[in-house]
This record gives sequence, C-alpha cells and structure tokens, in this order.
Amino acid sequence: MTETLMHRLAWGVAALCVAPIIAAALAALGGDLSTWRDVLSSVLPRYTITTLILVSIVALGTALIGTGAAWLVTVYKFPGVRWLEVALALPLAFPAYVMAYAYTDLLDHPGAVQSLLRDLTGWGPRDYWFPEIRSLGGAAMMLTFVLYPYVYLLARASFRQQSSNAFLVARTLGRAPMRAFWRVALPMARPAIMGGVLLAVMETIADYGTVAFFNVQTFSTGIYQAWFSVGDRAAAAQLALCLLFFALLLAGLERAQRGKAQRAGRGGARFEVLAKPELTGWKGWGAFALCMVPVMFGFVIPAVMLSVMAAGSGHNISQEVYLGLMVNSVTLASIAAVLTVLGAILIGFRARTRPGRTSRGLVVGAGLGYAVPGGVIAVGLMVPLAGLDNAIDAFMEAQFGIDTGLLITGSIWLMVLAYMARFMAAALNAYDSGMATVPAHYDAIARSLGQGAGRLLWRVHLPVARTSVLTALLIVFVDVMKELPATLILHPFNFQTLAVRAHRLASDERLAEAAVPSLALVAFGLVPVLILCRALGRESARG
Repeated sequence: MTETLMHRLAWGVAALCVAPIIAAALAALGGDLSTWRDVLSSVLPRYTITTLILVSIVALGTALIGTGAAWLVTVYKFPGVRWLEVALALPLAFPAYVMAYAYTDLLDHPGAVQSLLRDLTGWGPRDYWFPEIRSLGGAAMMLTFVLYPYVYLLARASFRQQSSNAFLVARTLGRAPMRAFWRVALPMARPAIMGGVLLAVMETIADYGTVAFFNVQTFSTGIYQAWFSVGDRAAAAQLALCLLFFALLLAGLERAQRGKAQRAGRGGARFEVLAKPELTGWKGWGAFALCMVPVMFGFVIPAVMLSVMAAGSGHNISQEVYLGLMVNSVTLASIAAVLTVLGAILIGFRARTRPGRTSRGLVVGAGLGYAVPGGVIAVGLMVPLAGLDNAIDAFMEAQFGIDTGLLITGSIWLMVLAYMARFMAAALNAYDSGMATVPAHYDAIARSLGQGAGRLLWRVHLPVARTSVLTALLIVFVDVMKELPATLILHPFNFQTLAVRAHRLASDERLAEAAVPSLALVAFGLVPVLILCRALGRESARG
C-alpha cells in the first residue's frame, strides 16, 4: 500500500467520523422555524434545567469521592489500602443503567429494603416516607458511583507525580496535614481533577439508559422521545444540536484542562517514594471505611443484587435467546472495534509521517465523537441516510417495480459507522500512547533501508505498539457492548444486543429478567477494568 493511498484513507476515515456531527447540525439548522419556536417555548427550558441540575450533582459528587479516595490511598498507609487502590476502579465496569436496575429492585416500594422496613414496623404503604429512587436524585447517585473512578484515577496519578517538597515545607511551617492538603497538594492536582470531572460530566449528558429508566427529562431522553414517540425528526435534530453545543463546550474545557495538567508542578521527590504515615486504630479503620463506601455502593451491592435477581428469574445466560444476543453483541462489537482501530492506525500514521497543523486538525476532527452523545451521532446519520434510502426505494419502484426496502438504515453497517464516530478518540488515544514509545529515528532508519510506507507500518510501528493496539481493540469492543442510545435508534428491527434487551426488559418492569443480560454486560466491562487494576497493582508494587 502506497503512502499516498494510506493518507487518503486516513482523510476518508476522519470524514466518516465527523460527517454525522455535521449532518446533525445541518438537519437542525435546516428545520422549520415553527419547530424551533415550539422547542424553545415548551421542552427546552425543562430539559436545560434538569440536565444542568443533574450535571452539577454528578460533578460535585465525583469530585468529592474521587479526590478524597485518591488522596487517602496515595498518601497514607492503613488496613486494606493495597486492595482498595484497585477496588476503587471497579465501578467503571458497570453501565449506569445496569446499576439503576439493581438499585430499583432493592430500594423501590416492593423491594427488599422497604419490605423489610414494613415487616419490622408494621407500617402500611402510606405510613412512612422513603426516598424515591426513580428520581433526579436517584439518577445522579447512579451516575456518581459509576463515574467517580474517572476523577479517582486522574487525581491519584497527579498526586503520585507531584513533587512532595512543597507539601513537606508546609508541614514544617506548622500546617496541619489537612490544611497542607487544601493549600498545596489540591491546587497542584486541580487540572487533573477538573479533567476527570469534565469527563464524568460528558458521560452524564450522553447517558440515556439511566435517565430514561428513572423518567428524568434530559436532552438525551428528549431526543429519543422526539424521534420515536412523537415522530418529529426536526425537533430531534434541533435538540441534538443543543446537546452537541453543550458537549463541544465541555470538550473544549476538558482539552484546556488537559493542557494545564501537563504543566502541573513536577520536580523533587514524589509522594510515591516517600515513607507513608501509617494510620492506626480508629483512624486507619475510618480511612478504610471511607474508601470502602463507594466500592460497596458502586460495585459490591449492585453486583450481588444482579446475581440474586438473575438467580430468581428462572433464566440463565446459556439459554438460546441470550446466546443469540451475545453472538449479535460480540459480532457487532468485534467488527466495530477492528474497523475503528484500523482507522485510528491510518490516522495516527498520517499524523506521525506528516506532522503539522493539518495532521493535528485531522486527529482532533476524527476524535470529536468522544464528546458527542451517541443519540446525536445517531440522529446525524439517520436524517440524511433515511432520505437516501427512501429516494433509492422510490426510484427502483418507479423504474423497475422493485421494492428495495431499507438498504442502508436497515443494516448493522450504519451502527458500525456510528460506533466508529463515537469511539475513534478512544482508539486514537490508546494507539498514540504506544507510538510515543517508538523513537522518531526508527522511521528514518527504515526509510534509509528502502522500506515503503506499508512496510514501515507493518514491520516497525505495529510490532512496537502491538500492546497499545490490543488495548485499543479491547476498549472499543467494551464501549460498543455498553453503548445504548445509538444502538436503540439505529438497530434493525430483527437485530437486538444485550444492551437493548436489558433496556427493553427493564422498561417493561421485568427487572429480574433484565439482570441476566445486564450481568453479561458487567462481565465484559470487567475485562478492561481488571487489566487496569493489574497495571495499578504492578505500579504500587514498584512504588
């Protein structure tokens, strides 16, 4: 394969990734002004207020839990700290909507907690007040416990890399440990913490499964309802444009925070190589309890609840219907992962061999999808391609009397394109991290030996970066398995995945049956988290 062809393919992949975003914006801007007025006067204020409240609660919750846990496990020694270092990352394995199913079965009116309360007190249904899990607060709690690991992982990495000199100087000047933390360590880690919070916020505005199950009216639920319940594609596109603007604003803030994080204070002895003060007695067990709370609520309790629900449902994952869903999910995720990573390799190769502003723009454009909710990408694909499908069908019917049906929008390839646009950034980041270990002079040596672009990529780049390529494949595979809004909008009528099946069963209040595909999703999600935990364990051992 010639270098020119590879570069053209890279541009083609980037164009495919950015096309749905542009299409969604054009479909919204081209809509009727009367639809805009209806959206602005009716649903937009409600969606905006609800989304902002949800985002604010999740941002505050993830910041407090993630930062506090990261500081405790990084700086102090107490019972179970080595185990907690990795356990605190486990909630990442849970899709938020799956956790919502588990806690609803536990805390809803017929659930185990309220049933036990009525049995112990003899109260009737109207004799007591209990917090409603199906509410804005319930959705915020689910998202907070699933997303705080973003803040925890970035804050922990920042604390470990900080110079401890300033912290020690503050201690020698008589500052208490907590005051030194607030005045010295926390300001230096602020860019990393804010980066984690912004990632959590972007996941929050993209979430559909949790807010839909709890009947919380956000932009994501509004897009889906406008598309399917009302059948108003113009309103769906205009809501998608509003959500796109919000998501891109957050993406810009996240990128700015990332740049600041690269300039955070370094130099001197790091926290990881200093002797950690040991917390004994009630202080040590208190620190353990504080760190254990998010692990319990974010992983242990929902995992146990899903297992109990699945066991009592009379269904198991080995049944034919679930095996078919697993085959569909794994096939779809595998195709999407392979094509996405191949696209990331082409774009990464173009950026490496021809560095400059154009290449940077190519990478940024291809990676925009990470900040765009799946519902927006789905709308951006469906609006133009559904029209193209109908035009082809009308032409074939008029000219040849053939009903072609939905050639494009009725296939899984539209879903694969949506996943490529959504998760290309994840593949690019993983691949770039591996390519950063390949010295630039390797390319020059290969060129001097007469190696063309294809051989340079195949015989030099990929062998060195093979671990990163496998990591990228794994990350995209799991992300596709868990993706719900884009899958719900784009999947063919005769094609369901584990995520769609779990959502449909939960929507019909068949929570016990929904637990079976939900557990399968958690099991797939555990794979990258366990790999991450293994890496964290090796890092702690070296420290």
